Amino acid sequence: MRTLVISDIHANLVALEAVLADAGHWERVWFLGDLVGYGPNPNECVERLRELEPLALSGNHDWAVLGKLDTDEFNDDARRMVRWTRNELTEDNLAYLEGLPPRREAAPFTLAHASPRHPVWEYILDLQTARENFDYFDTACCLVGHTHIPTLFALDEAATEPDLYLVGHGDIVDLKFGRSIVNPGSVGQPRDGDPRAAYALLDSESMVWEFHRVAYDIAETQARMRRHKLPTRLIERLEFGM
Repeated sequence: MRTLVISDIHANLVALEAVLADAGHWERVWFLGDLVGYGPNPNECVERLRELEPLALSGNHDWAVLGKLDTDEFNDDARRMVRWTRNELTEDNLAYLEGLPPRREAAPFTLAHASPRHPVWEYILDLQTARENFDYFDTACCLVGHTHIPTLFALDEAATEPDLYLVGHGDIVDLKFGRSIVNPGSVGQPRDGDPRAAYALLDSESMVWEFHRVAYDIAETQARMRRHKLPTRLIERLEFGM
């Protein structure tokens, strides 16, 4: 089955629509969390995702908006966006977010927003953290988001330590051999120096994973953010992918 895998939309409707237009044929959607936060269209993004009937997770920003996560570790702009988003969201859309778990299984895959060990908050950015997290899921592959960086951590059957691969548009990975932790990157706020929206396509029968990037109208998203007087730093960072 051909699966569209997306994560970290962060209320960026323009980027989400660009991904859906670019992805071509797919049969189902898996969403890895952080639907809201940072961006200007939280209600529209929740409603658009709901139309797709995805297998979906919640992320740390979703939890923060719901009051389920202390925002002391958020920066000032992120805390401001939590308050703004909470005031913007309809009761129906808040209820949808409330019903999403941060981790679930769809064998042979485990899905977690941040990590299988700490599904809401932990960043898997280095080999040591990745190695420790292989002990916290039993499936062949774990799909994560949260870092906003497309990555692959691969643990060969004969190896004791994983390898880290930073991946780019068009890279194709065979997931049949060994175990892996894979991140498709962020739709709405990439942080790897490439401002294009990131997503992946997964063939769950052949276990082939394709990384993709697509340009979107960043200026339009920025204009929408300015109309709501959202933080300048969050507006400007979109064009740099940072």
